[in-house]
Amino acid sequence: MKTDLLKGDQGSLNLDPEFCKELYRKMRLIRRFEERVIELVNANDIAGVTHEYIGEEAIAVGVCSMLLPHDVITSTHRGHGHILAKGGDPKRMMAELFGRETGYNRGKGGSMHIADLSLGIYGANGMVAGGVPIAAGAAWAARLGGTGRVAVAFFGDGAANQGVLHETMNLAGIWRLPILFVCENNQYAVSTPVGYATSGDSIASRAAAYGFPGAAVDGMDVEAIMAATGCALDRARRGDGPSLLECQAYRYQGHFTAERALGLKYRAAEEIESWRQRDPIVGWATKLEERGLLGTSERSEVDEAVEAALNEAVEYARSSAFPSPEEALDHMYAVGYPSLPARGFEWNDR
Repeated sequence: MKTDLLKGDQGSLNLDPEFCKELYRKMRLIRRFEERVIELVNANDIAGVTHEYIGEEAIAVGVCSMLLPHDVITSTHRGHGHILAKGGDPKRMMAELFGRETGYNRGKGGSMHIADLSLGIYGANGMVAGGVPIAAGAAWAARLGGTGRVAVAFFGDGAANQGVLHETMNLAGIWRLPILFVCENNQYAVSTPVGYATSGDSIASRAAAYGFPGAAVDGMDVEAIMAATGCALDRARRGDGPSLLECQAYRYQGHFTAERALGLKYRAAEEIESWRQRDPIVGWATKLEERGLLGTSERSEVDEAVEAALNEAVEYARSSAFPSPEEALDHMYAVGYPSLPARGFEWNDR
C-alpha cells in the first residue's frame, strides 16, 4: 500500500500569523495544564493519578487544527491534550479533575472520561483502544447521513496490539469509513518498549493489511502532522476511506503521576534528554521566530495569557461545589437507574 498518499506539502499549509500563533498557544496551554495538574496531584488537591501528555502536544494540536467543527474525536486515558486541542474548556476540565459538579462529568468521571458532545469530543476512555470502535460508529453514521463529517480515533502504541483495533480497522476498510486512525507512538506501553511488544516494520505498515494507506510521521513536528492529517482528511471526505498515521513521539514524564513514587526506572536519562532536545513547543516557536511570525515579546504575551487562563481554571475548580450524594446514581443509565425515577440523560447542561 502506497504511503505517499499521505505525504502532504508543508509549504501549502496555512501560515497566517494568527493561525500559527494559535498553534503555539494551544501547545503551550496543554503543556502548562499538565504541569499544573502534576503539581495539584502531588499537593493532594486532585485525588488519584493522571496520565500526562507532556511531550506529545504537537500530535493533538496538529491533528485537531485540521478538523472542522462538526468532526469528532475519541480519546484515551492520556486525553487532556486531545480535549484542549479540540476546544475543551480548561475550567470545566480542571473542575472535573477536582471532582466538582461544574466539571464536564459533574465530577463523577475524572481524568479519563471527559467528553463534550457539543464540540465533537466523544470521550476520553480508560480502556485501552476503547475509543476506537466508538469513532468507527460515528464515522458510519456520518457516511449514512452524508454529513461529510470525519471521525478521528486517537490511540497509543500499547493499543496497537489490541484485537478491537484490528477488528475496527478491518470494518473501516471494508466499509470505506471516513475515519482517521492516529497512533501516538510514545515508545512505551507503561514500561514496555514498543520494539519488544510490536512485530513488523512499523505500526503504520499494518494499515496495508486492511486496504488503506498508513504513514509514519514525526510526532514532534506539528507542521508535518498537519500536512499528513490534511491528506488523510481529504481522502476521507471524498469517500476514499480510512487512513492510519503513526506519530512517533515521546512522553517526557512517566506513564502516570504515581510513577516516581513507585520508583519505576526503565528509561535511560540519556534517552529522555535526547528527546527533550526535540521539544515540539520549542521547535515550533523557533520556526515561527525564524519566519518572523512570532517575536519574543509576542511569545511572552501568549505565555502570560496561558498562565492567567490556568490560574482562572484552578480558582474556578476550587470555588465549585462538590456533587450532592443524592446524585450519585444519576446519569448512570439513559433512562434512569431501575429502582429510581428517570432523571434523563442530559450532557453539558451546566
